[in-house]
Amino acid sequence: MSEKLDKIDVKILNLLQSNSKITNLELSKKIGLSPAPTLERVKKLEQLGIIESYHAKVNAHKVDLTINTFVLINVAWNKPKALESLIEKLNGIPEVIESYVITGDADVMLKIVCKNITRYEHLLFHKLSQIEEVERLKTLMCLSTVKASNTLPIELEDLH
Repeated sequence: MSEKLDKIDVKILNLLQSNSKITNLELSKKIGLSPAPTLERVKKLEQLGIIESYHAKVNAHKVDLTINTFVLINVAWNKPKALESLIEKLNGIPEVIESYVITGDADVMLKIVCKNITRYEHLLFHKLSQIEEVERLKTLMCLSTVKASNTLPIELEDLH
């Protein structure tokens, strides 16, 4: 990162991570600056790409998305451009809400949310297993969530 963050920037980032709907006036009071320089700092963090976007956190169960799984994929590396092609296909599946290239016993890990087990079964057998770059799939069914946070643990000493 070319731009050095100071402790006010870190405070701004942590406050916005916990409540992105906070008004500029409230934010300025909490960080100890007047509203104009507070807004300038937030805009700078956005322009630098440190703040990428703002989102509403939706309760999956309240919108009937009750099945949460992790899927491990072994890539069929003998296919041309296997990983790139697989990623492109996975990006077209809305139930795949996160995907990671990983090390270990698998090559890719997906986080999937579905309405019910019937929908998951359809996704598994009619979409994921039909992707030619997929050599093997392994499902890890989530029974309950112990911790789920979208807040990064940003601290000033981490930035120097």
